[in-house]
Amino acid sequence: MKAERKRPRDMECRSKAPAFPAKRQPCCRSPKIESLLAVARGDEPADLVLANGHVVNVFTGQIQHANVAIKEGRIAGVGPEYTKGLECYDLADQFVLPGFIDGHIHIESSLLSLHEFARLALIHGTTTVVADPHEIANVLGMAGVRYMLKASEGLQLDVLVMAPSCVPSTNMETSGATISARDTAALLKLPRVIGLAEMMNYPGVAYADKEVLAKLQAAKEAGKPIDGHAPGVVGQLLQAYIAAGVGSDHECIGPHEALEKLGAGMRVMVREGSAAKNMTGLLPIVNEFNARRCCFVTDDKHPEELLHHGYLDATLRKAVSQGMSPAAAVQMVTLNPAEYFGFKDRGAIAPGYAADLVVVGELPRFNVRMVFKNGRPVAQDRKLLVKLPELKDKSVTGTVNIGSLTARSLAIKAQGELARIIRIVPDQIITEKHILAPTMQKGLVVADTERDILKLAVIERHKGSGRIGLGLVSGFGLKKGALGTTVAHDSHNVIIVGTNDADILKAAKELKRMGGGFVAVAGGKVAAALALPIAGLMSDRPAEEVAENLTKLLDKAHVWGSRLANPFVTLSFLALPVIPELKLTDRGLVDVSQFKVVSLFEG
Repeated sequence: MKAERKRPRDMECRSKAPAFPAKRQPCCRSPKIESLLAVARGDEPADLVLANGHVVNVFTGQIQHANVAIKEGRIAGVGPEYTKGLECYDLADQFVLPGFIDGHIHIESSLLSLHEFARLALIHGTTTVVADPHEIANVLGMAGVRYMLKASEGLQLDVLVMAPSCVPSTNMETSGATISARDTAALLKLPRVIGLAEMMNYPGVAYADKEVLAKLQAAKEAGKPIDGHAPGVVGQLLQAYIAAGVGSDHECIGPHEALEKLGAGMRVMVREGSAAKNMTGLLPIVNEFNARRCCFVTDDKHPEELLHHGYLDATLRKAVSQGMSPAAAVQMVTLNPAEYFGFKDRGAIAPGYAADLVVVGELPRFNVRMVFKNGRPVAQDRKLLVKLPELKDKSVTGTVNIGSLTARSLAIKAQGELARIIRIVPDQIITEKHILAPTMQKGLVVADTERDILKLAVIERHKGSGRIGLGLVSGFGLKKGALGTTVAHDSHNVIIVGTNDADILKAAKELKRMGGGFVAVAGGKVAAALALPIAGLMSDRPAEEVAENLTKLLDKAHVWGSRLANPFVTLSFLALPVIPELKLTDRGLVDVSQFKVVSLFEG
């Protein structure tokens, strides 16, 4: 049953208020304390009462039948006594939850513009996100961060930003810009920049690199949290990493690692995103004692999942299906991230808190019926009720410059009998290192579809240097064609996997023509494509159109033999030299365990 906007039988509504305006009030706005207290005491009517709901209390885990009284965007009181409101919604025994908070996401991973991402987040109950814009920062630097801040102004979704800490993530790749410690300190002073984003350079932290420590110190002096990124880091290296001030990690590879990090004082962000899904492996270690030190995050969330499966509501459904109590699961996407980041005005349904609320029909299903932001309805039954502003900015387009590229540029000369092969681990962003004999013809290494060993190319696209890293990869399963993209974490150069050089070359040229995106090429022809003109990372089209084009791309990849659910996602992480074990950048093959560029050939 939908929540009805009417005068319930047991309410004393004075009148119905006019329709809420589309323009929301700032998240930090507070009513006059006298007015708030008058409503709390019951002396004055609330602006809005949500009546006859089951309120989930994330402080106690209890679920109580109560009314919620709201005054000027804040919660004045919770309880059966609050029956007077200028406007009332009868929730008819539906459940009221705090607005969901995603404590770590790269919005660029959705491939959507800010206003389109906000639309899908809101209809699924997420009212606050903590975004790390290091994807666009690697392309455009400080200007990219400022663009994300500007594009997220005036949205019903609160977009709070962490200052990117690793642009580029290492010195083994070429990014479009560099963010220095001085730049970091400047970013931390901007409104809505609330901390230092994931510090991927854990060796730089542990071994006291001066530039890295200067970034950490800037966050400490600003009194802002520092997020971590340390997959597989344990023991003394972990102790040093935490001692430097890093407070969280979303990259725990397994339960033992997660327990060690919890025991050393870290907050563990249990990641359940589109590219990496860690909930099943990590949820068993979450118990009544340590749950308050954990939260659910997505890291990356792709448009088709947002459209068809949901956002944090989908995370909650999965957590409950794996045995977690609904109230505990809700706590992990509300109160826990709020307290870690120091949000004192959200994350719970309690007096004085912002009225960011989600109404669901059934608690285990988390079927979102209504969403309120600062006491105003913004979504109902997966439809947005307000218009969101859209920023158009040509300065963030035209970012693909690959220089003069020829088929000769893609040739790999044989320099030994054995080669280091990147081996894909399905549904994970980590890879394995295999040593195999590649197939050769006339002194050149070629792809071998029978053995599932394909060519991989990473082409620098920011400065037109012509620099190319070439390697071999196993696990895609392609029998023909090439797949390419400009979404290649973290420096976002052009990355292409292919069965032959001609199709790899065609894919690169098409990506340049489109200004970035995804492409599938076979026989020298473009079979499917998705343009991402905003920094080569995000579309300016509706989410439905983006998802439709993605489906066409995936269909082609699967017809051509790929066994991966989403080979483009897998491809996008093969250039990330901070995730074990073997990766490829424009500067060459990177052995992440050694944290250095190595030869393609063994010995």
